[in-house]
Amino acid sequence: MNRIPLMLLSALSLAACNQSSSPKTNAADTAATQNMAPGYEFIGGYPTRATIQKAYDDADFYRAVQAYKFFYPTVSGYGLLYGNLAVNIKPNTVAGTLDTKPQQVGFTLNSDTPYGPILLDLSGGPIVIDIPAGPLIVVAMDLNQRWVADMGIPGPDEGKGGKHLILPPGYKGDIPAGYHVWKSSANNLTVGIRSLPVGGDVAAAMARIKTIKIYPLASAASAPAIQWLDLSGKPQNTTPLEWETNIKYWEILSKVLNQEPVYEGYRTYYGELAVLGIAKGKPFAPDARMKAILERAAAVANAQMRVQSFADRREDRVVWKDRHWEWAGLRPENGDFDTPSYVDIDAREVWFYQAIGASPAMFRRKAGYGSLYWLGLYDKSGNYVNGSKTYKLTIPQPVPAKLFWSITIYDAETRSQVITDQGYAALRSMFELKDLGKTPTIDLYFGPTAPAGKEKQWIKTIPNKGWFAYFRIYGPEDAAFNGSWKPDDFEEVK
Repeated sequence: MNRIPLMLLSALSLAACNQSSSPKTNAADTAATQNMAPGYEFIGGYPTRATIQKAYDDADFYRAVQAYKFFYPTVSGYGLLYGNLAVNIKPNTVAGTLDTKPQQVGFTLNSDTPYGPILLDLSGGPIVIDIPAGPLIVVAMDLNQRWVADMGIPGPDEGKGGKHLILPPGYKGDIPAGYHVWKSSANNLTVGIRSLPVGGDVAAAMARIKTIKIYPLASAASAPAIQWLDLSGKPQNTTPLEWETNIKYWEILSKVLNQEPVYEGYRTYYGELAVLGIAKGKPFAPDARMKAILERAAAVANAQMRVQSFADRREDRVVWKDRHWEWAGLRPENGDFDTPSYVDIDAREVWFYQAIGASPAMFRRKAGYGSLYWLGLYDKSGNYVNGSKTYKLTIPQPVPAKLFWSITIYDAETRSQVITDQGYAALRSMFELKDLGKTPTIDLYFGPTAPAGKEKQWIKTIPNKGWFAYFRIYGPEDAAFNGSWKPDDFEEVK
């Protein structure tokens, strides 16, 4: 607790003396104040010592809870950076290819397409990403998980190939012609490449990732080729799970603030952190009181975000009124959660607690070559699905997907793919379900054991653990939006 100014202490002593000479007036003042703010006491207009302590403790706690939620994408973005550095990915020089499976722990990652994680560091100047023609979906986001660029199929090159120039914050140099130009608000970026396995050919999709070129603009002719590491089958964790409910959350946030340029759009939020002792150019050294407040705030804020994600109260979350499916992305306008008059902070919090990255192509609600994501939490009766029970999900065919579709099962605690001895957590139209594409419907099963004869249409769940599903459609057609096609709800199989 900060030291109480001497003049204020004198005023409090004087108020205490006056209390005995004017009991009726002071009692009325105190009662009126307590009615407005329970637990707060003022005498003659001045706060008591206990009230001063409570007011600052409460204010710092409430501020910390809100700051935690706002900067969650930043700390989660650091998890992406840290998790990739840990498997020897290096900014600008060493990238990876990855056929994702459950041992790669990451918020709602999927195995629908191979991934290509790339780290960029713009502190040395602009970087060029040269995308060849082909079925590639590429998104770049900065360390705050602010969208920077869409490339490949969802980008301005539309899958026909193109050179993309990523500029660092505040760049003032010349910009040559012939590039799609993007501006970043941070120096450290994560670029996620997804290569579509056309015809189920994963090997070709993996090889396609390595045809992408990355080099500094300043040394375009002489830069060495980037090195590619195969990360498939290797454990990895790109989440902040280890520190999201303890003091390390704030330590990581302070570290990011000190290593990245100030982003003008966050000035007000930086001010919230500064009151808590977290500011650029300042070491993070909370005293015992502040540390306790920050630890409690991390636990409470994380719990509130979990409630928002898994018990959302928004009416616009519902996809169809006669189903329990919800929109995973609540704002379709763009990748920045904008409405015409405000940023939808609530939608932003829901998304980043479950997922990583955001772009206009991910949230678009119209037919085309983007993608859509539906969240499944409940069975037909409106109860949370449970890993101890077996459920059936009926999918009418054909699914309105120009490209392909899938359903992936996630652990409700880690928000990552369910890890079991089955070795996978998804059922995909190009792989596990490819021989069932002509049937009028497909029945899919989820539970601790497979129903007899349904092993290829089943995902194993963990008893006594919650799970949730993402239903993804790539290249959604009109029927996916106008209600003329819809999947059933999960139905418990007794």
